[in-house]
Amino acid sequence: MRGPAANLQDRDGAALVLDQIDEPPSQLELIWADGGDAGDKLQDWMQARFGVRPRRWVVERTFGWLNNFRRLRKDYEFRTDSSEAFIFLAASRLLSARLARL
Repeated sequence: MRGPAANLQDRDGAALVLDQIDEPPSQLELIWADGGDAGDKLQDWMQARFGVRPRRWVVERTFGWLNNFRRLRKDYEFRTDSSEAFIFLAASRLLSARLARL
């Protein structure tokens, strides 16, 4: 099977790949896409299959907040549970700071 050309934009290629799925798997409830995937082809495909929810920015915003922690900017950890622990620590600090503002 031959894939799309290398000069094809992600938003156009995503629609081509998704069109090859006859029926989405029953477990698939949500597809997150970033701002670069905001194209008519992908938007039309998503509307036809799922309906678009306007919350794509939440994931990117959260990654942006976590990226403010030096230890999370680059993966220095050898074990994945160590990385996960630092993500939980950073998220806890963000949450506690947010609760303190209430």
